[in-house]
Amino acid sequence: MKILALEKEVPNLRSVDFAPYLRAEARRVWELMQMGILREAHFRQDQRLAVLVLECDQLGQAQTALESLPLVQAGLITFELIALRPYDGLARLFGDAEAGDLPTNR
Repeated sequence: MKILALEKEVPNLRSVDFAPYLRAEARRVWELMQMGILREAHFRQDQRLAVLVLECDQLGQAQTALESLPLVQAGLITFELIALRPYDGLARLFGDAEAGDLPTNR
């Protein structure tokens, strides 16, 4: 299952609060990528907040992986997790609307 993880920073913190953890954070991100759990890591364009894409069997596995990040362990950030499912709208290109074989969920 693909899982989108959106970073949520704890309010009232400064850059200096993060500095001691950043090298270890980068190392752990690399390790999670090498394990195939973390597939993509980005920052938002408008804010320096992480947007991660994970591949896990369940949300709990993604939560556990994120809890291993030093910034999470230090209580500096949290993540909102969103489970994704494949887009099925392309089926509309190949189905027969009159026959009723199009997906009914949108």
